[in-house]
Amino acid sequence: MDNVLVALGASLLTVVLGMAVTAVRIRQLDKAAVVDVTWGAGFVLVAVVTAVVATASDEGEPWRRWLLVALVAVWGGRLAWHVRRRAVGSHGGKEDPRYAEMLGGSVSEVGIGTVARRVLLVQGGAQWFIAIPVAIGMFQGVEVFPAVVAGVVVWGIGLFFETVGDRQLAAYKEIPRDQRPQVMDTGLWAWTRHPNYFGDACVWWGLWLVGGLGSGWVVGLATVLSPIAMTLFIRNVTGAKLLEKTMMQRPGFPEYAERVPLFFPRPPRRA
Repeated sequence: MDNVLVALGASLLTVVLGMAVTAVRIRQLDKAAVVDVTWGAGFVLVAVVTAVVATASDEGEPWRRWLLVALVAVWGGRLAWHVRRRAVGSHGGKEDPRYAEMLGGSVSEVGIGTVARRVLLVQGGAQWFIAIPVAIGMFQGVEVFPAVVAGVVVWGIGLFFETVGDRQLAAYKEIPRDQRPQVMDTGLWAWTRHPNYFGDACVWWGLWLVGGLGSGWVVGLATVLSPIAMTLFIRNVTGAKLLEKTMMQRPGFPEYAERVPLFFPRPPRRA
């Protein structure tokens, strides 16, 4: 029990410090979307810090510990790097529409206190809770090895959807506006309207298998709410559904939404 408390405490402290630094940067740039960079990078920091603490206390399986660090670092590092330009420099220098709606104005208009309550506290709490299987897994032995193997596979599927989906969307945006289709509806985007968000969910189900269920059925059941929370968070709160409030106003998108599922993929079909 002591090692669980140490894992939870170390991860909580890491998240708090990360969000504090993010608050300073948000105030400097007047953009709450900076937190999107912290979303990926913060998970990497939690994994590294808890791995170091577990190593110092000689707890857990070293090979699984650093496997978890590697999996989180590849996913979180890629995500932070990918969104950095969108979070800071896109939208003509203005706030991301998702956060503008969430806050009811710009950072300078609503104040950093409102940003802290509506964005940083919510995302920081979610980040800490979602990272629980990783943090606890650092301190545990491996009891269900097949779950670890399955977790790496699921993680790989998620990274594929996220990485390939982002590349396909970037290629679409490079086509001159007057020459490209109204919506991106090919490749993975013909299977789901949000392959990147679906990929995120798969990544964290994979990490739960590696760090949570791989540590035994008790740890697995105790931590299963974390990937569930991640899936609900990116589908319903700050991800897919929030983004679609603005996307539905674009020409062709409602028709696209009628034939392509919001989140969970299915084979393409035409209207």
